[in-house]
Amino acid sequence: MSIDSDYSKYDLSRLQAELEQEREMKEMLEESVSDLQSTMCELQERLHSVDGEGNEWKTRYETQIELNGQLERQMSLIHERLEDLQGNPMDRLASIRSYDDMPVETLRQRLKLLTEERTDLQSQLMDCHLRIEQEGKLSSTLEGQRRLYFTQPQRAPEGKQRR
Repeated sequence: MSIDSDYSKYDLSRLQAELEQEREMKEMLEESVSDLQSTMCELQERLHSVDGEGNEWKTRYETQIELNGQLERQMSLIHERLEDLQGNPMDRLASIRSYDDMPVETLRQRLKLLTEERTDLQSQLMDCHLRIEQEGKLSSTLEGQRRLYFTQPQRAPEGKQRR
């Protein structure tokens, strides 16, 4: 009887069921490996195409070009004013003396205009400062996300792992 009980462990139908389970497991693992390989290929393609980063750099480039244009206009305006002030070395105070001859109301208008111009320039400066600060924060955030994305192992979609 003890010999019969030992052979009962190896019942043919039970062994066939285990074999079928192993085959299903093998098939599922092979499918999972195939899915992972295709996912890996897709990720490698994404890595080699830097379209997203290209757009980011293109936007930065265009913003910098716009900022450079504004700065060049301001520089040319300042150079013109400087040339006017340097005009005749013998008469450097001519621009100041011209204010002596102006009526008080004209001087007030000129002061108001210069004050508005200063306010506009300060506003532009603050806008540029905030834009640079925001772009710096965004850049560091995106860089952190990019690093995290490339350092984390990618998982295959849940539906494809189990059958």
